[in-house]
Amino acid sequence: MEVRVDKYLFAMRIYKTRSIAADACKNGRVKMNGAELKPSRCFHVGDVFSVRKGPITYTYRILQLCEHRLGAKLVPEYMRDETPHEQLELLELARMAGNGGRDRGTGRPTKKDRREIESFISTDYDELFDAFDEEDDL
Repeated sequence: MEVRVDKYLFAMRIYKTRSIAADACKNGRVKMNGAELKPSRCFHVGDVFSVRKGPITYTYRILQLCEHRLGAKLVPEYMRDETPHEQLELLELARMAGNGGRDRGTGRPTKKDRREIESFISTDYDELFDAFDEEDDL
């Protein structure tokens, strides 16, 4: 048995719709063995493919094939996530960087907060690049 790439990505809940899955294939975000996949290409049991979403490249192994969308609890029976630990660390770093150090729900920074942020950033930033400038002069 074989299943089209776009159907499988939709069925395994990697993408919300089949058309979004097809667009991802056309834009080169879905690869197998380093080669970009077309939406009409077929998957077989045992294939390993990668999907790039944002800064992370997820890697999956196909255990079983299915053309119809599954419930989230059934997906691990059909596909195994083999994403390297380094890629998952990138996700955590991106999540921490997006927070910006402010608590959720505190609103916009006040003038005092802005001045403190600017003084913190400007002192560290200038010192960091002064050190690089000194190395370039040597």
